[in-house]
Amino acid sequence: MSSPAETAALEQQGGGPPRSGHGWRVVAALAVTQTIGYGVLYYAFSVFLAPMARDLHATNAQIAAALTLSVLIAALCAPLVGRLLDARGGRVLMTAGSVLGAAAVLAWSRVETLPQLYAAFALVGVACSLVLYEAAFAVIVSLYAGNERGRANGLLALTIVAGFASSIFLPLTGLLVDRYGWRTALVILALVYGTAAIPLHALVLRRRARTASTQASAEAQERAAIVKAATRRRPFWLLVIAFTANGGAVATVAVLLITYLVHLGHPPVLAATLAGLLGVLSVTGRLITTGLQTRLPAALIAAAIFALQGVAVLLLPLVGRSVAGAIGAVLLFGLGFGIASITLPHLLVGRYGTTAYASLAGRIAIFSVADKALAPLGAVALAQAVGYGWVMGAVAAACGIAAFALLAYHRLGFRQASNQEGLS
Repeated sequence: MSSPAETAALEQQGGGPPRSGHGWRVVAALAVTQTIGYGVLYYAFSVFLAPMARDLHATNAQIAAALTLSVLIAALCAPLVGRLLDARGGRVLMTAGSVLGAAAVLAWSRVETLPQLYAAFALVGVACSLVLYEAAFAVIVSLYAGNERGRANGLLALTIVAGFASSIFLPLTGLLVDRYGWRTALVILALVYGTAAIPLHALVLRRRARTASTQASAEAQERAAIVKAATRRRPFWLLVIAFTANGGAVATVAVLLITYLVHLGHPPVLAATLAGLLGVLSVTGRLITTGLQTRLPAALIAAAIFALQGVAVLLLPLVGRSVAGAIGAVLLFGLGFGIASITLPHLLVGRYGTTAYASLAGRIAIFSVADKALAPLGAVALAQAVGYGWVMGAVAAACGIAAFALLAYHRLGFRQASNQEGLS
């Protein structure tokens, strides 16, 4: 049975799930803005690192700290942004975020000192919280309230397209930097992002229908009650543990894989090629996961894949010195490289509905996104202190924790369903 807020959301969409034409226009628009957004606001940074360090007379670590700062700020903003998305929808927030993102990249192009760089990336972090996956997922979940298949297909399509952001923008940014220099390249990327994202968010996303103050107050109270009840019970915190642990593990491998493969004796070109497979494999993993979710519980599917990732990183120090062994371990780990992004919305909506989805996702993001920023820094320090073998062991442990947390989450849900059947 739909909650009042869910019913209101459906009424805003014409009395039911969105017409397929409009729904897919929104998904297509968000796929474009997510691809360009991740490419410009996140992935392109690695190309700018060396020339910025040279021109700003700073070390690579000092420059890289700017990206870490932006990710941490995005994590801190996530709970507030989630509440605003639930209350007001995505049109105004994502449009404002697009404007801020384009302005922040333009400001980035003009920095002359480290403090100015950090200030620009603080703005980038706020913009990321407003326009990237968490916000886009909230829009799709609300759009397809009551239409599970449409939601799953929309999220899958969005993440498949956006999964190619690095493949598109890393070489594109490299060409721009090589031809025009890093400052002009940033101006071009800012214009590309602003020209695409601002009108798509402003014109394609629907305006949230106005509601009477009493209805808006009732919806706000219902959302607050759902969030309060969820955060006081074990299932929510099991999700926090699972997706925080997995997020840190995936981020660590993404950052250190090339360095570790070179450490194992592989040529840099081969190491970079194998690391590049992770993006392609994330698409494969998402397709497999979405297909299996029609037959098996999503928590069990994700738990199994997280466990396989743990096995893969444990095997890497043992078999990774051979080309075949390295390929096998990377393939096994890469299948789970992107499944968290489509599994978490499924689990949250399945247990708590769509009314407070963005608020709950924002509560989880403050932990998981922060861990994605901090875990690689800790892994580098650990590798320098005791070696990469211990890092791989820590990553495997994180994957195991994520898998066990999802198994526990599934068992709680199964037990609750059994108890309800016994009472009926």
